[in-house]
Amino acid sequence: MNTPAANNANELLKLDNQLCFPLYALSRMFTKAYQPYLQALDITYPQYLVLMLLWEHRELTVKELGEKLLLDSGTLTPLLKRMEQRQWLSRRRDPRDERSVIITLLPTGHELQAQACSIPVHLLEKLQLSPTEFETLRTQLQQLLTVLR
Repeated sequence: MNTPAANNANELLKLDNQLCFPLYALSRMFTKAYQPYLQALDITYPQYLVLMLLWEHRELTVKELGEKLLLDSGTLTPLLKRMEQRQWLSRRRDPRDERSVIITLLPTGHELQAQACSIPVHLLEKLQLSPTEFETLRTQLQQLLTVLR
């Protein structure tokens, strides 16, 4: 039986009427758009995110990195170990709290910053957004993240 409630439910469940799918697809496409630039530096997208935070702060705890990237320590730890092996960062226990691990940017990791500076420029060109459109979209996405946290 085709009731108004059933029709409404069917409309709600159409993929084209969802907000989650375009965000999911866009996230995948964004990551893909970064690939050629990141491959030139021999870094992955998650490594790029960690490096951006360390370029900004020089030193953060694993907990702070996790909070800023919305990742748990189980996801971050193997990533940070690989980055440490490449001598981009160091990991050490906080002498004031042995449970806390401090991540510090090393010179090799710092050197990547100069090479990575062009990445945001290339992506902005690809998006073809005006500065105002970019800022509006970024603000809206940040608001959604805040609500969903």
